[in-house]
Amino acid sequence: MQLKQVLSNGKKRGGLNVGAVLILPEGFELAPTDRISPELKEKIGNLSFQSYHPNKKNIIVIGPVPGQKYREIVFPILSPDPSTKKDIHFLKYPIYVGGNRGRGQIYPDGSKSNNTVYNATSAVDASEGRQSVDIIPPGPELLVSEGESIKLDQPLTSNPNVGGFGQGDAEIVLQDPLRIQGLLFFFTSVIFAQVFLVLKKKQFEKVQLYEMNF
Repeated sequence: MQLKQVLSNGKKRGGLNVGAVLILPEGFELAPTDRISPELKEKIGNLSFQSYHPNKKNIIVIGPVPGQKYREIVFPILSPDPSTKKDIHFLKYPIYVGGNRGRGQIYPDGSKSNNTVYNATSAVDASEGRQSVDIIPPGPELLVSEGESIKLDQPLTSNPNVGGFGQGDAEIVLQDPLRIQGLLFFFTSVIFAQVFLVLKKKQFEKVQLYEMNF
């Protein structure tokens, strides 16, 4: 990820940050530290996850973090136990994930950041002596010059945004351990049965060969 983004001070040398949100089925949540294996801790690194809301533990967010360092994000997830939670069943559940890179184009209050395009908010006739002012922060490059005629909604700057957002969905299966054990037992039985049949076949062939020689 070699792209550089415009910083809040207008300088164009900042690395891209990334973030993600994971929406799990009800009952699934962020795994506590003492339930995370050493192998998984190594994959997670120094990432810090948090729930979106105390009442929404199944929605997990992360970021912003340096995109150059974290090109892959591993979420530690704890699944619910259907034996203790009656509303949870051994089924297939959908999960949704969204990822973002780069700074936002709009602040929470609705105002534009310097990471977006600025358009002319009005058009006036200079001969009438009226004036219209659009304030453009440092960062975007001007596309117009002094004395140029401007139309309403005409882009005044380039769009410096190099970030983006992506989303996807998948499925997660909550398996019954007894079902897995039964499946393993079945496969083991099939393997032993096949081995037994091969041995019996060889034994039968040896008996036939002995009778022919006799």
